[in-house]
Amino acid sequence: MFVRNYMSANPVTITRKTTVADALDLMRRHNIRRLPVMENGELVGIVTDRDLREISPSPATSLSIFELNYLLAKAKIGDFMPKKQQIHVIDADAYIEEAALLMREHKVGALPVTSQGELVGIITETNIFDALIEIMGITEAGCRIDVEADDKPGVLADISQVIGALGVNISRIALFRNGTPKVKIVIRINTEDGGQIADKLKEHGYDILAVNSYEEFRP
Repeated sequence: MFVRNYMSANPVTITRKTTVADALDLMRRHNIRRLPVMENGELVGIVTDRDLREISPSPATSLSIFELNYLLAKAKIGDFMPKKQQIHVIDADAYIEEAALLMREHKVGALPVTSQGELVGIITETNIFDALIEIMGITEAGCRIDVEADDKPGVLADISQVIGALGVNISRIALFRNGTPKVKIVIRINTEDGGQIADKLKEHGYDILAVNSYEEFRP
């Protein structure tokens, strides 16, 4: 699962010469919260709706609405941007989990996406959530079975064989480790009744932590 599969392609951009008023208007019209800043075809920064709110006059100011609009129409993005802004970017062919890790490490809500040095998109925390939902298959019909097993080679193959022998397809599977000899395995299957499968896994020595139907995971 690559960044390019979840990013918003062809992002709306601005330049240092864009006014604060125009930048705010772009955000409202396109329902976005971030704008990459370009200069001579090169990414030089990114501004957020929070940045623009901080540089906009306070609503408590004594200035009239006409004076406020005048100031916003004159103020340029470049007037408030640092000359050299640290930008965290990610390649379009990077894995989605790399983007999530980078965003978490640097405490940012979005990353500009590049390909061969050119800006091709932007990926946000919402896109990361979309990827997680797809990975876990939350919106798909079926059943989720949580299994605890020994963390050793062959466990997944054995579980898959047990389920396959019942003529049921595994649509999603994920493993979670917490530093113990046991591993939690989350299995989503393409049937709404997981009782028979859970019973069969128990017969093979696996601990069943939970069995939940599709409706409980519908957004």
